[in-house]
Amino acid sequence: MYFATCPRGLEPPLLAELELLGAEQTTAVAGGVAFSGSLALCYRANLESRIASRILMKVGAAPYKTDEDVYRLARGIGWTELFDGNCTIRVDVTASRSPLKSLEFITLRIKDAVCDCFRDETGARPSVDTRSPDIRISAFFDETLATIYIDTSGEPLWKRGWRVEAGEAPLRENLAAGILALTGWDGIEPLVDPMCGSGTFVIEAAMIALGIPPGHKRGFGFERLKDFDAQLWQGIREPAIAASRPVTRLPIWASDRSLPDVEQTRANLRAAGLDGCVHTRASDVLKLEAPAPSGVLVANPPYGVRLEDKASLATFYPKLGDALKQHFAGWRCFLFSGDTALAKGIRLHPSRKTPLFNGALECRLYKYEIIAGSMRKDRAQPP
Repeated sequence: MYFATCPRGLEPPLLAELELLGAEQTTAVAGGVAFSGSLALCYRANLESRIASRILMKVGAAPYKTDEDVYRLARGIGWTELFDGNCTIRVDVTASRSPLKSLEFITLRIKDAVCDCFRDETGARPSVDTRSPDIRISAFFDETLATIYIDTSGEPLWKRGWRVEAGEAPLRENLAAGILALTGWDGIEPLVDPMCGSGTFVIEAAMIALGIPPGHKRGFGFERLKDFDAQLWQGIREPAIAASRPVTRLPIWASDRSLPDVEQTRANLRAAGLDGCVHTRASDVLKLEAPAPSGVLVANPPYGVRLEDKASLATFYPKLGDALKQHFAGWRCFLFSGDTALAKGIRLHPSRKTPLFNGALECRLYKYEIIAGSMRKDRAQPP
């Protein structure tokens, strides 16, 4: 069994994505999707999932009441059969309504169980590396059940391996991909990000449009496990990359009022191998004209302390709503924000509000259907 973690709110599109990859017995829970499948599916999910944060492989589970119960569970896992003792390790623990008093202490107990297993069976103990470990071990505790996983991803999957420039508050890649999935964008229709920052939305969109596997530029934790099948991995990775379409100009537009931000987007596009795919220019969102009669606009407007203070935003939001009505009639517009003032300030009625989390910050994805013509003009015309 496996568990794919994701930003909260993206569980439904993640479940659909995993099922397309061949996952079985899928179950969405808060923060991810449990599923079953083969080792090949594990490799594919790491390489091709755009929404997952990590792919965890379950190695043990049992009811518990005390830290000693957890130690016995961890000590009973055949760690020496999973990885070599010269690998460095890190243990991460999360809990929901757990009776355990100290997660730090239980983290140490799991680490001790792993090291005791190696010491008893090999005479040596693996070292701990909290920054860049070879092997990541994750444990989750609810009220009664403890579950222990090996992280098959290594570095989180949102680290695609291409980013060279980051804006002041860059959106994580898998959150951007999940938002694109929620918009219903089909990879073909025009897409605009008028506040592109470092370009995360448009880079993820270009990779989707060209069928480029999101993990094609990076390595994975499963490559350090004893059951790693290099031939199987090569047979999955190479055809997936070969199936990508040639880099070409796409109906995707990125702009920002800040020229340095546009330059960041261009640098990241080059690093991702997508130079020339996306139309980029410096432009104020309030003056931007739609490049086509219809399409999808997606943006992460400034909010909180990211770029501007509250007073400036209170002035900006109504202008943004007016600009969308004036320039993007016929478009589906999606605004992702953690600022509750946006919903009232923009003076547009959202047809959908989807709760999402950007890290620990609760946000909303607002959908606005911009209708051609204004209600005021319609009312002014004679019957």
